[in-house]
Amino acid sequence: MVQILVTGAGGRMGGKIISLILKNKNFKLVSAIEAPGHPLIGKDAGASAGLERSGVQISEQFPASLSGKTVGIDFTAPESTLAFCRRAETLGMPMVVGTTGFSGGQIEELSRIAEKMPVVYSPNMSIGVNMMFKILKEVALKLGQEYDMEIVELHHRMKKDAPSGTALKMARILSEAIGEKLVNVAVYGRQGMTGARKKKEIGIQSVRAGDIVGEHTAYFAGMGERLEITHKATSRDNFAQGALTAAAWVVNRPPGMYDMQDVLGLGK
Repeated sequence: MVQILVTGAGGRMGGKIISLILKNKNFKLVSAIEAPGHPLIGKDAGASAGLERSGVQISEQFPASLSGKTVGIDFTAPESTLAFCRRAETLGMPMVVGTTGFSGGQIEELSRIAEKMPVVYSPNMSIGVNMMFKILKEVALKLGQEYDMEIVELHHRMKKDAPSGTALKMARILSEAIGEKLVNVAVYGRQGMTGARKKKEIGIQSVRAGDIVGEHTAYFAGMGERLEITHKATSRDNFAQGALTAAAWVVNRPPGMYDMQDVLGLGK
């Protein structure tokens, strides 16, 4: 049995992860963490997730020590994620990180932490999305030099970062396939007299509306035809289940930075 510590326990993803843990005999919830002052501090984590009482109270404090095989799962925000990972490092606890919106410097710090403990970091834990990443690479290697490539992503109105981490991952896959650095070919939205599209541009467009869980489409447009590869998420269950799959996989791994491609055995 893998013991799980959930940070951001009062959030939408935290609550969904806790719900799946409590329904799965292969996992045990041992700690639920929230930011100081959060209204759910002191409340039962199971009841807060809409289930029966779990016996685990939501706390603002990490446990002083851990027993057994415990993995932390974090879907919060960059600064709090790094703070949690620093604490996890002192406990020797592997981490599964699904937070997006990291700066380059923050990713570097996360990588340094991963030199001392195993970390699975992925902007999207969905199995379907990670299959799409693999497919995109293969298509871009064949079509990317001749076809125009664009990415459109849609999310709910409360999402704070744009483009999404998933869209940026998609864009990096496309740019690497054509031998370019993303910073040199990315175009984030278009307005005014932009002129004709440059040959290697990768357009990235973001939509924020309503309660859209997540939708990503990559376009490969040639003369007379267009290939569209789309993933639509209709529930957060797939992200939460992917995080638990990653937790079961990483618990006995050596230190290092891993992603869902590693977890799913999809190669790079």
